[in-house]
Order: sequence, then C-alpha cells, then structure tokens
Amino acid sequence: MEATTEHLVVNLKEILSEERVVVNMTVRELHGKDESYHASSLPDVVVFPTTTEEVSQIMKLASQYGKPVVPFGVGSSLEGHVIPYEKGITIDFSFMNKILEVREKDFLVKVQPGVTRSQLNKVLKKYGLFFSVDPGADATLGGMAATNASGTTAVKYGVMRDQVRDLEVVLADGTVMHTGNLAVKSSSGYHLNGIFIGSEGTLGCFTELTLKVYGIPEHMVAARASFPAVNDAVETVIHILQAGIPIARMELVDELSMKQVNRYSEMNYREEPTLFLEFHGNKAGLHQDIEFTKEIAGDHKCKEFVFEVETAARNKLWDARHNLAYAYVHSYPGKKLMSTDVCLPVSELADAIQYARETLHTTGVVGGILGHVGDGNFHVLLMVNPNDQEEVKSAEEINEKIVMYALEHGGTCTGEHGVGIGKQKYQEKEHGPALLVMQKIKQVLDPQNILNPNKIFQMKQ
Repeated sequence: MEATTEHLVVNLKEILSEERVVVNMTVRELHGKDESYHASSLPDVVVFPTTTEEVSQIMKLASQYGKPVVPFGVGSSLEGHVIPYEKGITIDFSFMNKILEVREKDFLVKVQPGVTRSQLNKVLKKYGLFFSVDPGADATLGGMAATNASGTTAVKYGVMRDQVRDLEVVLADGTVMHTGNLAVKSSSGYHLNGIFIGSEGTLGCFTELTLKVYGIPEHMVAARASFPAVNDAVETVIHILQAGIPIARMELVDELSMKQVNRYSEMNYREEPTLFLEFHGNKAGLHQDIEFTKEIAGDHKCKEFVFEVETAARNKLWDARHNLAYAYVHSYPGKKLMSTDVCLPVSELADAIQYARETLHTTGVVGGILGHVGDGNFHVLLMVNPNDQEEVKSAEEINEKIVMYALEHGGTCTGEHGVGIGKQKYQEKEHGPALLVMQKIKQVLDPQNILNPNKIFQMKQ
C-alpha cells in the first residue's frame, strides 16, 4: 500500500470505527465487480458509514487527498457502475439501512440509501402500502435512484424518478444538501431531483431518500397469454395501450426465454412468445379490464390465456419472470450476462424487436428476448464468456446494432440499467450538444472529478 493511501486509511479510521474501514483483499474483491461482464478492479479501501455526517467527513477527506469515491449498494448493476477503475474509496451503504419515517397520510416514506426494495415493502405492508418500482434484483433504493431504475410496474406507476420527492445528497466537498421537499408539487427553482436521479454516483452520494408509496390494491390478478409469434404479442400490447386499459404489468418473454423459465423455475408453461400481465383495482373493474384484454389478445392469435388469482400462484408466476436472468446464467456456467436495454416509442417496438431477433440470429451468440414492453423497453439477454474476446466482440456488435437502431428511431441506449462504462460510446450520438451541458454540471459540482470518475462519460482534461 502506497504511503498516501496508508495516511488516508489512518485518517478514515479517525472518522469511523476501525472495523468499518476495511483493506483486506476479500472485501475489496467483493467491491471490485458487479453483475456485469465488465472487468473487475479493486478499491484501495472500503468504508461502511452509518450517518450522513460520516459520509460528509469521508467526502471532505477524499477531496483533501484527491482520491476517487465510488458509492456501493449491493453490486447488482449491469454496466460496471460500481467498479472502481480509478481505485480509491468505495463507500458501502449497507449499514445505512434504516427506514426513518412512514408518513402514511401523505403516502411518503423516508429511508436511508442501503434499504432494499423488499425490506421496505415488508415494513410498508403493515400500513397497507407498497413501493412500486420493481426491478429484477433486490437492489438498494439508493442504487435504484442512482440509475433511475424501473422494472415490471413502470407501465402503471412510473420509474424511480417519478417516485422521489426529495434526496439528501453529500457533494464532492462534503456539503450536505436537499433536492426537494415533501410537497406534491413545486415550481420553485430548478428540478434538482431530475439532475441527481440517474447520475450514477457522479454528482453526489445519496444519504436519505423521501419516496412516494401507494395503497395496496383491493384486488390483483395476474395472467399469461401465449402467441404463435413475437409480433402477435407486441401488437397485442400496442392495442391494449391504445384501448386505455390501466394494466399494472405487461412483460414479454420470447420462446427461447420461456424454455429457460420452465427449466429453472420448474414450470410447465407453453414454450412460445408469452405476455405476463397483471391487473390492479376493484373486483368489478378488474373483470371488465381482463375480459377486454382477453378479447384483444384473441384478435391477435392468442393460443392460451390463463389467470392467476391466488396470491401464491401470482407470486410464483412473477418469481419465474424475475428469475429469468438467473436462469440463463445457471444454464450457461462460465458465461456472464450481457443485457441490451434500449427503449423506444411503443409505436416502434414491433419493428425494433424484429430487427433485434434478426440481428441475433445472424451470430452464434446465445440469447433471448424479454421486455417491459408496456413502456417500449426490451432486453436481449446475451450469454458470453468474458475470457473469449471473439465472443465478447460479437455480443458487443449485436448490442451496438440494436442501440443504433433505437437511436435512429427516437429511442435511448438505456431505458433503466444506466450508462456506467458499457453505454458511454453512445452518449454523444444520443445527446449531442446536451452532453457538454452535462459535463459542465459535473465540472461545477465535482471539479476534482473524484465522484465515480469516468462513468456515464469521460471528463475532458
């Protein structure tokens, strides 16, 4: 360990108790990777704060030493966001995992960043409430805000940015600030929530989040509908949306991925392109919505439409869907998951998925399609051996073709996973002159470029 780092560690131990400043190899290795195929890199030191004040002191020290800082939740990101390629300090927020306040009359909850989605919903259930954002991983809420995560329920409830009322943020120099308040609306000043959410730890460390929550629906019904072809399923989605049916979840899984669902989750579903659906509301309204949806699906060659009313059966269906990525990883030991993440206008969705399937079929790379098709977001799950450079190159070429198609048709390179390092090369094409504005914001808030440096974009020297 170099002398500067040794001095830094000594000073960190003066801020935190000694056991919360860790330099052993095992812990550093755990914080040098995420769930992606990107190469690992170890931090110099991992720290575990418990309060906002401690985070502020850590940032002041990092600023003094000019050391990079990477915020870390549970490491479930898919684009290398938490990998500390410039080494430095990783701040693990797992000890900041308290639910600070539930304001049930305001439908708000205040949490620390290390609280996970499932942890929060377990507590909220006692109040008849739930938090809506539902990504595949049981990510921390701080990490979800940092990437503007979404998931299966975004079609009805919106993405992470729609749920955040206020953030407490520690800036690069240790300043503690708030981005909002508790009010439902405000026309006062710039929309700072919008700037910090999705910033991937490059503008500040989130130490508290005030989030919007919802009443648990009176009734919830899940369904799955299978089709002879992906295009039939996608056209069904478009017509459901055009009909104004207030559907809560609308997921597409192609035939290859349905095989993985059956094998991993021990189900017996038809191995055909399938829509996984969910409806929230009162009994009378749900009956009407479901019948209308079933009719639309029938008009598009639906071969089977099955309801799941009981909670256990509903949970089993969604567990099978959520476990799909793990199913692929389990089926291909030694390979890592590379997931595309484009999002387009729904009117462009059918052609985009068809283009993705044709692109995939021209290569030898294993992959299937799933998507949050109700909001135009879909993934191609590619299994690659990170040590096989030819295979990685082929997968990256597939990803690039799909991204370029999305950008040329009014879409984005990433609907929910974020940029990290994996999507950086598309930022200029997607944002044009706006990228310079983002870089200027970064320069003002983090002039030393110590907050998760070289993620989202490279800062010009």
